[in-house]
Amino acid sequence: MIRRQLVNPPTYIYPDDDWKFIETRFYPRFVPRTETIFALSNGYFGMRGTFDEGRPVDNAGIFINGFYETWPIVHAEEAYGFAKTGQTIVNVPDTSLIKLYVDDEPFHLDTANIVEFRRVLDLEHGVLDREVLWETPSGARVLVSSRRLVSFAHRHLAAIHYEVTVLDTDLPVVISSHASYRTSDAGEQAGGFDPRKARAFGDDVLVHQDEVTEDMRVVLSSSTRNSKLGLGCGIDHTIDCAADYEIEAEYTDQGGGRVTFTVDAKPGTPISITKYISYHTSRSAPSRELMHRAERTLGRASAQGFDHLQGTQTDYLADFWKKSDVVVETGQPRVQRAVRWNLFQLLQASARAENFGIPAKGLTGQAYDGHYFWDIEMYVMPFLVYTMPRIAKNALRFRYGLLPKARQRAQELNQRGALFPWRTINGDEASAYYEAGTAQYHIDADIIYALKKYIRATGDKEFLYDVGAEMLIETARLWRSLGFFQDRGGGLFHINGVTGPDEYTTVVNNNMYTNLMARKNLRFAATTLTELRDERPERFAALIGETGLHTAEIEEWREAGDRMFIPYDDDLGIHLQDDAFLHKEVWDFDHTPPEHYPLLLHYHPLVIYRFQVIKQADIVLAMFLFSPEFSNDQKKRNFDYYDPLTTGDSSLSACVQSIVASEVGYEGQALDYFNYALFMDLADVQGNTSDGVHVASTGGVWMALVYGFAGMRDEGGRLSFEPRLPNGWERLSFPLQAQGQELVVDCTPERTTYTLRSGSKLTVSHRGQEVPLTVGEPVVVEESGEPEPASPTGAAGSSA
Repeated sequence: MIRRQLVNPPTYIYPDDDWKFIETRFYPRFVPRTETIFALSNGYFGMRGTFDEGRPVDNAGIFINGFYETWPIVHAEEAYGFAKTGQTIVNVPDTSLIKLYVDDEPFHLDTANIVEFRRVLDLEHGVLDREVLWETPSGARVLVSSRRLVSFAHRHLAAIHYEVTVLDTDLPVVISSHASYRTSDAGEQAGGFDPRKARAFGDDVLVHQDEVTEDMRVVLSSSTRNSKLGLGCGIDHTIDCAADYEIEAEYTDQGGGRVTFTVDAKPGTPISITKYISYHTSRSAPSRELMHRAERTLGRASAQGFDHLQGTQTDYLADFWKKSDVVVETGQPRVQRAVRWNLFQLLQASARAENFGIPAKGLTGQAYDGHYFWDIEMYVMPFLVYTMPRIAKNALRFRYGLLPKARQRAQELNQRGALFPWRTINGDEASAYYEAGTAQYHIDADIIYALKKYIRATGDKEFLYDVGAEMLIETARLWRSLGFFQDRGGGLFHINGVTGPDEYTTVVNNNMYTNLMARKNLRFAATTLTELRDERPERFAALIGETGLHTAEIEEWREAGDRMFIPYDDDLGIHLQDDAFLHKEVWDFDHTPPEHYPLLLHYHPLVIYRFQVIKQADIVLAMFLFSPEFSNDQKKRNFDYYDPLTTGDSSLSACVQSIVASEVGYEGQALDYFNYALFMDLADVQGNTSDGVHVASTGGVWMALVYGFAGMRDEGGRLSFEPRLPNGWERLSFPLQAQGQELVVDCTPERTTYTLRSGSKLTVSHRGQEVPLTVGEPVVVEESGEPEPASPTGAAGSSA
């Protein structure tokens, strides 16, 4: 149950549009939120949606994936196995700042007389535009426009095209473009205690190493003080101006550099400056090498020009939308735009992450310290697997790269196998609060769940055997050593002392979600290793040598999975979240003030732990992931019991609640929960959009549309659909990548059309009925009737 009001920004400032997020006036109240909403990223580095001139600003930042500072975790009372070293993503030198002076008057939006203002995030083309008509104190009118992009095609490159036109009279204009170190990496923001925010550093994190300033270029190098990571960044420029101008590049005393353009501006004559920006990082490369890399990137970009860069961006986005766009016809343009904004955030968080994970906030903010959580596997990976499987594979390979440290962590916790960190950047566990951190052992099974989903969707057995099998061995070992066969009660396999997804109920016995996920992990490991022994004996022999695997272990995993204990209460006819959940008192929701949510900011953990109160969907999530294992009556009874106990304090809940509500026939609730997920950031549902995008929730929006309203399930190696569009919706259409083929599903209240857009042949299931497909021949399934070929004029709609 969501206990917050959904209030969207006013349409007179943010008008509806299918493809663009438009802001029609400068509205200081929304600056903290819009710095996130208008942020740009490519998965490697990202820039918050601050104004080019730097003011007003709430929480400026440029973040690079995997670029972090370390710090000692201090425990008031130490204990064996506690996490030792924290990691926090670094707010790197600001290269976005462009200062403007007209007739020596500085231009700042918060003090300027703004005649006209318009800012547009163009989701279709991946650019951020802004146009301002400014009247100076002397009455002169100045048109200031800019276009900003962070390139998807070129991982290390961003650019800002900045244009100034005086409209009335000759005026001196100075444009000062900066690359500057921040005085400190503040991290923690105003507003009091909030453990979700990043750590504050007392000293400057970056240590300057070297600089180069020449022509219109500034290049800097530095390294982090403790983690010793290297950074090279730089700016370069081109100018197009018919008026006379002078250029000066210099290193500043404050740290960093600037390029200053001094122009004798003429009325109606634009001053067009393009600023190219580049970042490169490394664990081992020397500072000079990183500077050279940045210089090469800048030189190539300057030579090719901004139009070329825009063209590559447009081409990349066209391919993305062809493979990923979800068309919804609801009679409300705001819904369609919000869907696309959420999908765009998934692209921005993952596209060029490559050798890194996907942070909980993407690269739009510093909250959660830039850490990677289970969000990647459970909420982002389904979208990636079915739209961009190459990126999904990269994410899994990144997890594989953490396996040596995961083995070490398992040993620290006196277990066999490997335990992946609950939150991390470099592979070390960074959760100082073990009850809601390290105790979430389900992270191992979450990763394997994503692996299995990827293998089923792609058929990539080579990746399974060469990479996945080793992860399966070590995670299965973890579960076998963590649990035990209880002598009483039939010798079932129990797992005690763990925390499930619900972080308001910690260190429990037999969390049902964890047990179900562990069972899937164990069975998948046993099945895969058996197949590998038969199909690729040489690889199986190599794994025995690399991991010390004994074949008897495989049968132990199988037995543990088959005898897994699943807690159930016969009296209420519901599954138990854990053994003791029903022994607690129900939280007094009626007398909890709205301002006391989220509970974690207002109540001691021990208070919360004494009650039946749920932070995020736990059993409800399990029912979605393991849908065939629950009867419809069980799903309804479980939902009816646990949904009212769920606070909505986590952004991970609403999307899952929507899916299961839709499945059990609660159409109104399904749509309400979907809207909360859809507008999680755009309407600031959690009250912390200013800290960055809730990336997991954006993935959950896709899940709610595809798994919820289209009723897709992907168990058993075949896609099945049971569409259930909300009342008033006229259409839901989306593409999927399955087994290397491209399928388009187009649902209306009357019929569903399946079109195999590329590939050879594919069979899907519609309400239990097989639907064989061949390329280019749409098949229409009426809601009461047999599948039949679409007429030539009634082909499936494209979501391209």
